[in-house]
Amino acid sequence: MNIIIKRSEREVSRAAADHTAAPIREKPDLVLGLATGATPLGTYRELIRMHGKGLDFSRIVTFNLDEYIGYGMDLSLPYSKDQSYARFMHEELFRHINIHRSNIHIPNGLADDPKEECRRYERRIRDAGGIDLQLLGIGRTGHWAFNEPGTPLDSRTHIQILSKKTLDDNFRLFFHRSGLGREMMPTRSITMGVGTILEARSLLMIATGKRKASITAAALEGEITSSLTASAVQLFKGPATVLLDRGAAFALQKR
Repeated sequence: MNIIIKRSEREVSRAAADHTAAPIREKPDLVLGLATGATPLGTYRELIRMHGKGLDFSRIVTFNLDEYIGYGMDLSLPYSKDQSYARFMHEELFRHINIHRSNIHIPNGLADDPKEECRRYERRIRDAGGIDLQLLGIGRTGHWAFNEPGTPLDSRTHIQILSKKTLDDNFRLFFHRSGLGREMMPTRSITMGVGTILEARSLLMIATGKRKASITAAALEGEITSSLTASAVQLFKGPATVLLDRGAAFALQKR
């Protein structure tokens, strides 16, 4: 595990984009795992800037980590009204680059049978040859994707009930602008499992801000435990890069 500390969130975003762009240039049909939330936004903006200077996404295949149950890529809904992660990715990345829609994969929270959708998503990843590079953040409960505390570290794509802390964070990020009340928030999701994430060939984990310092230190230097699913990064056998700004690195013992 290679831990890199940058001076600022902006520098982290630039470094993460460089780390992502390099394998895209080497392998134009790279299979790229993507994350949502506030953490990767700067990285996506940098990738959009790179695309404007020639970075080609036309053969890239993407798999997102998660989606709310009850939401999804339903083109009958205007994206401005739809608080799905499909909308988030469309607005923040996909509509700005030359990726083909058929190469975009996001769990379908609108599926009639969510359990079958979990199995289907696993098959799609396997059929694509597996994920080459998986981008990750870390939630305030120490979770990867929507793998809340207690999720087994060998878990596959599954249905997850969301914690109050996760719902609080996601309401602040995604729902307050929509005019929807807290009672309208979905409380379940489909999420890639920890075991599925660990099968990627390489990982890029990002954390920024002092509010993430203690949980980041616990994940990187503490006990490997299902109560803090991001601690599974310590189990990863391939190349894992962790990019932190000074705030997120504040509590590390081995700086």
